[in-house]
Amino acid sequence: MRVLHHLEQSRSFRILWALEELELDYELKFYKRLPSFAAPKSLKEIHPLGKAPILVDDDQVIAESAVILDYLQETYDTALEFQPLNTTSKQQYRYWMHYAEGSLMPLLVMHLVMDKVSAQVPFLIKPIAKKMTKGVQSQFVGPRLKDHIDYIEGYLAQHEYFSGRFSFADIQMSFPLEAIQSRLGHDYPAIQSYLDRLAHRPAFFRAKAKEQTLK
Repeated sequence: MRVLHHLEQSRSFRILWALEELELDYELKFYKRLPSFAAPKSLKEIHPLGKAPILVDDDQVIAESAVILDYLQETYDTALEFQPLNTTSKQQYRYWMHYAEGSLMPLLVMHLVMDKVSAQVPFLIKPIAKKMTKGVQSQFVGPRLKDHIDYIEGYLAQHEYFSGRFSFADIQMSFPLEAIQSRLGHDYPAIQSYLDRLAHRPAFFRAKAKEQTLK
């Protein structure tokens, strides 16, 4: 029996969506975040790191979004519906699968952390913390993040999906792109058009509906 351990406001929605795309039977176990926004300790009973998503498939406990997505595609996509069709698209598939968490998400997380630092320090040093974080943002994080967003915006202006047709690389990339659109205060039309295409997939609707019933 497949069990998805799903944490609210996390990357684990991607796995819920993939399971719906594959039309697999599964059990969904939902975990609420603590007031500190940390995951509950009960997740460590499933995996030592206590992170989500975690997929349990019979005796296998699988963590990390890209690993789970690859496992699901390789194991259950018997009609080869969600894999790239040729050598070029396969290379793009591998690239974007790893790019999402390896290159893009670290910058987004750093941006988020820098925004919150001054709110977490004692009042007397807030001006210093704010000045330091502003410098890091303007000199390091901001320019690099802009380069990445411009790169993705340009790519999606010329491509409907990341590796030819729709694939699990698109599910993997959806999370950071939604964060870009919702948190950075800018509108990127090619990224938004892409996210709109994804949101119209029936499996995406079903996954969102299931997630909403758990809240």
